[in-house]
Amino acid sequence: MSVNTEITVLLTRLAEAWNAGDATAYAALFTEDADYIVFNGTHIEGRAAIESSHRMLFDGPLRGSTMSAPDGRIKVKPLADTAALVIWGGGTSLAGELRESTVSFTAVGTPEGWRFASFQNTRVAR
Repeated sequence: MSVNTEITVLLTRLAEAWNAGDATAYAALFTEDADYIVFNGTHIEGRAAIESSHRMLFDGPLRGSTMSAPDGRIKVKPLADTAALVIWGGGTSLAGELRESTVSFTAVGTPEGWRFASFQNTRVAR
């Protein structure tokens, strides 16, 4: 399987976990020591913290929100054999309102498969 295909599968799994409101499955797609920066600049460090924060979000203010699945707006730039920069134009919807973002990830090959070592979300201004 090509790196592009593997990254698309990983992003699809990310959207599926978000749409199911499954914080454990969502966080499992990140490395143990991942860095996660949200749209307002908050820096979350580590898989456990990503899971905890998303559990609170999925049970509270983002309950019922959906994340768009990969639709071709993905740029995968290999950095090494087992590392790639990923830029994805997508977003989440809550109560019918799209919150469009451009997000970037650092994806790394691990014994468990590709995982995200970093994430950064920038909201698209209109």
